Amino acid sequence: MAGYLVEDARKVTTLRLQEMKQQGEKIAMLTAYDYTMAQMLDHAGLDAILIGDSASNVMAGNKTTLPMTIDQMIYHATSVVRGVKRALVICDMPFGTYQINPTEGVRNAVRIMQESGCDALKLEGGIEIIETVKRIVETGIPVMGHLGLTPQSINKFGTFGVRAKDEAEAAKLLDDAHALEKAGCFGITLEKIPATLARQVARELHIPIIGIGAGNEVDGQVLVVQDMLGMSKGFNPKFLRRYADLYTTITDSVGQYVSDVKKVDFPNQQEEY
Repeated sequence: MAGYLVEDARKVTTLRLQEMKQQGEKIAMLTAYDYTMAQMLDHAGLDAILIGDSASNVMAGNKTTLPMTIDQMIYHATSVVRGVKRALVICDMPFGTYQINPTEGVRNAVRIMQESGCDALKLEGGIEIIETVKRIVETGIPVMGHLGLTPQSINKFGTFGVRAKDEAEAAKLLDDAHALEKAGCFGITLEKIPATLARQVARELHIPIIGIGAGNEVDGQVLVVQDMLGMSKGFNPKFLRRYADLYTTITDSVGQYVSDVKKVDFPNQQEEY
């Protein structure tokens, strides 16, 4: 099964992402939370699919990612894994499952991997969680880091604005990125930081750097699929490009269905048994 622009139908691995960085091939990643969407995204040729804790926002209607539980993440991840043949499947570890101590972090990481069948996990944070990252990697689980705007820390930040604009925070982010690489992370997501800083991280590190609102001089990009397909209204960050307007398409289609049912136009004789 090959996608639209994909000639190599082999399963994507963390090693393959590393090779893509070395060869200068950009990595394309989107989120997915269910089987049907995952099937379509995989067929379209994505390199990686992220089961983001953003499911809290786009699937459950919460204002932050904090309410997501490990059971809910496993449910979404299991559904996505069933629909994917090629892409690397990465699952977010939700808030509270790895910040307490390394032992609990490893236990929860193992549980997610065993019960969902995903390929890798993503954790938010830098030096503060580095021992947990090391332990999870030592267990044999691939880990992707996440720096910059880390939504699980939104109550600490108090804003969804751009991170690491000042010199001190930028220096810490760079230190965190190097620490994550040294700890064994196979890649890092950088969210909503200055493009010049993201470029520096991508150039200094040997592992793939995936951006969301981090410019185009990183090794790949990720977006929330509902955002890029235009399924939502009112969320218009500068970094978002909408590739469709499914909100209008779906509401128009449902509206036509309602009209047809009311007028007894559906089902017609050809649609009867």
